[in-house]
Amino acid sequence: MPRAARHHRPALLALLACLPALLAAAPASPPRPRVVLETACGDIVVELDPEDAPQTVANFTRLVKQGFYDSLTFHRVVPGFVIQGGDPNSRDENPFNDGDGGPGYTLPAEIQAPHVKGAVAMARKSDAVNPERASSGSQFYIALRDLPNLDGGYTVFGQVVSGWPAIDSIVGFAKRDDIARQGNNWNPGTLAMIKHARLLPADKAKAAKPDSTNATVR
Repeated sequence: MPRAARHHRPALLALLACLPALLAAAPASPPRPRVVLETACGDIVVELDPEDAPQTVANFTRLVKQGFYDSLTFHRVVPGFVIQGGDPNSRDENPFNDGDGGPGYTLPAEIQAPHVKGAVAMARKSDAVNPERASSGSQFYIALRDLPNLDGGYTVFGQVVSGWPAIDSIVGFAKRDDIARQGNNWNPGTLAMIKHARLLPADKAKAAKPDSTNATVR
C-alpha cells in the first residue's frame, strides 16, 4: 500500500465508525399527515402527500377541520374502478344531483403522483369544459386498482394505508337493487356515509406501507 494511503486510513476508519451516529443525529422528516374517514362501513385511513400536492392537501385538511365532510357520502361507486365522495349535495334526498356540488371553488391542478391501488385523488370536470384540469374543491375518489390510464389527468394527493374492508363493503353495495343508479355508477346514499373525518395527531401519523388488503373521474 502506498505510504500516503496508509497515512489516511486511520482517519477514514474513524469517520466510518462515526457514520451511524451522524445519521441517527440527522433530523428526521416530519410524518405525513393522516386523515381518518369514519364511515358507516368502518374506518378508512388516508396518508396525505403535501410534497406532490401542497395546495390540495392544505385545502383537504382545512375542510376536514371544519367538519365539511361529516355526513357526506360516497355517492359514486364503480366496482373495479373508483369510489367517489365529498359532494355536499349528497346530504339532500335527491341522489341524482350528487356529483354536481362542491364548496364553491376549484383548485389548481397538481398532477404528479401515479394512480396506484388506493391512490386518493381529486375529481374534476372534463377537459372539454376544464382544459386547465382544475380539481373540484372537495370531491375526491379512491382508486380500487392501479389506474395508469388516469395518470397525468388528475391530482393525486394521498394514499389509503388501511381500511380496505370498509372500502370493499362500500363497493359491495353495487350488488343491491334498491339503490340509485345512473349507468355504471351506483349511489348507496347514507349506507356509505362518512360519519366523521378527522386528522390524526402528528405522533400517530407514522409512515407505513399501504394496506394491500358533474365533477367526476373517467
